[in-house]
Amino acid sequence: MTRPSAAEKRKTFRKLHEAGCFVIPNPWNVGSARYLQSLGFSALATTSSGYAHSQGYADGALSPDAVLAHFRELAAATDVPLNADFEDGLADDLESLADNVTRCVATGVAGLSIEDSPNSGATPLYPLDVAVARVKAARAAVDRAGGDVVFTARAEGFIRGVPDLDDVIRRLRAFREAGADCFYAPGIKMEAVVKAVSPKPVNFLNSGAFGFTVDDLAGMGVRRISVGGSLARVATHAFIRVATEIAREGKFDGFAGLVSNADLNKFFNDDRKEDASP
Repeated sequence: MTRPSAAEKRKTFRKLHEAGCFVIPNPWNVGSARYLQSLGFSALATTSSGYAHSQGYADGALSPDAVLAHFRELAAATDVPLNADFEDGLADDLESLADNVTRCVATGVAGLSIEDSPNSGATPLYPLDVAVARVKAARAAVDRAGGDVVFTARAEGFIRGVPDLDDVIRRLRAFREAGADCFYAPGIKMEAVVKAVSPKPVNFLNSGAFGFTVDDLAGMGVRRISVGGSLARVATHAFIRVATEIAREGKFDGFAGLVSNADLNKFFNDDRKEDASP
């Protein structure tokens, strides 16, 4: 089976945004990406926090080269479209932002998202005019690079300590006019966001046990559902809990019911054989 080309993945990814609702889970390494793909998910997305934590860094602390290498590795290892969580584009000025977006497209991803909050933490959000200029710069860079990459603009207010619904909607509408393809406002009521940018697609971050099902979110008009770093945190949480129990209590009870080494070997052996088949 020949792996789809980057162009084919991008075409598939754009088509997914045209109708219906799909889940785009977030792997943090090749193994988790291959397993999620095996479960039938139609697309995947990177997680900046999940990958950074797995490398021993805080979210946002990795270099652009490290982040882009991670994107390239996951895009090359999977058969389904990959969306890049590109944080703030890992650049403050417009020229560097455009350069980094160009480099991101070259990794083979099918989509990328840019936040309106600087990684530096100097301020919770970029001023609206600056945020819009950044969306325009990223849009132009995507267009120059070609390849039909889906560009998502993120309004981060509700998770950056600025829970102002009117401001988020104002930003999303401005980002729509600036050329974004998809919209993402984590931590906010979805009905308001969907209405604000309709008929453009909206991503919902289901990062906790909020009580929603896929059908519930589809009924709200959500087109895309991601989980951010939550799957990575599930793995890290289990690791911390069991390791702490061993260190503090000398108990190994946390190993009960684990997936076996043999089962994982079988999955990855079979997966590699399928991946290598002509």
